[in-house]
Amino acid sequence: MSIITSIVEIFQTSGFTALSWQNWVMIAVAFVLLYLAIVKKFEPLLLLPIAFGMLLVNVYPEIMYDPLSIATPGGEVLDASAHWYDSGVLRLIYCGVKSSIFPCLIFMGVGAMTDFGPLLANPSSLLLGAAAQLGIYVAFLIAIVIPEFRIGNFVFDGFTAQEAASIAIIGGADGPTAIYLTGKLASHLLGPIAVAAYSYMALIPLIQPPIMKLLTTKKEREIKMDQLRTVSKAEKIIFPIVVTVLCVLIIPSTAPLIGMLMLGNLFKESGVTDRLSDTAQNALCNIVTIMLGVTVGATAEGKTFLDIKTILVIAIGLLAFAFSTAGGVLFGKLMNVITKGKVNPLIGSAGVSAVPMAARVSQVEGRKYNPSNFLLMHAMGPNVAGVIGSAVAAGFLLLTFGN
Repeated sequence: MSIITSIVEIFQTSGFTALSWQNWVMIAVAFVLLYLAIVKKFEPLLLLPIAFGMLLVNVYPEIMYDPLSIATPGGEVLDASAHWYDSGVLRLIYCGVKSSIFPCLIFMGVGAMTDFGPLLANPSSLLLGAAAQLGIYVAFLIAIVIPEFRIGNFVFDGFTAQEAASIAIIGGADGPTAIYLTGKLASHLLGPIAVAAYSYMALIPLIQPPIMKLLTTKKEREIKMDQLRTVSKAEKIIFPIVVTVLCVLIIPSTAPLIGMLMLGNLFKESGVTDRLSDTAQNALCNIVTIMLGVTVGATAEGKTFLDIKTILVIAIGLLAFAFSTAGGVLFGKLMNVITKGKVNPLIGSAGVSAVPMAARVSQVEGRKYNPSNFLLMHAMGPNVAGVIGSAVAAGFLLLTFGN
């Protein structure tokens, strides 16, 4: 009898009794994402840490515990002896997300890994990058017009302009930008928006191809593009400096993202800071990716994550992503008409700023219909233009709706 009692006591004090049905749902979602990352290899560098963070927080919610968030309606902390260092370990790391340090460091790493040569060789691809931001503005309009409603005990009181702008930036397919903007405008939605943005980035190989195929003809997908011109070293060095000055002077709020992106690129192209470039694009970027991915996934705790607003955020985010892809492809079709058949519309889908995943998808889809086709470098032009475009769009939204 004592053995049975001991077993019952062990079970009652275990994590099983503390988990709600919401936690079990999110654990199942985490398993699916882990499967996609490990077996299907859908951007595992992003999806695997996100999925594991999601799994960890739903098995042991205390890992994201924040003693300072337990306060009275007046804002006074209930436990006067609470300290920041009493927080769960992932909550402490999460400070890098909320403070926008991680997104900016990621942008520096991305800049150090990015070759703006394809954009400089074909400046018109900047227009494709701009067109592929269509989903941002469509998603904003959708979010802002959704009326208030009630479903059982769930009440939706509508999105504010700041919340709508934060949701809309998912359409840029740029996780760091989404985190940066949401942290400034609607920090309470940081969890679902970050999870949606990074998950959709990782699932690009699933989301984009059906849209690309739907909006293009077989003949258009078979178009073989001319080789790009060689870009000089001087052009590559001058470009990040000029872009930083122009973007920051026109929209000052873009300075953190554009500045760090172009700093990383200058490390790469200057030829005199190889050690800094190597650190930014490898060690630093990998470390920050691990911490950002795990903590973003850890915001998806079942009890707080599964509500009407979260479901709407994820649904609108998917629509934003789809419209951005469609915007790039349709503008690619227009450029194909203007150039009399010299532009393959598939490269327009790479205008979303998920570098280099979107460009790889354009390459893979193009090779399916013309095995001798090599669209990767052509797609990299709108792809890197999309990074700049989404950062500028975020700066514009911050300038418009920021306090």
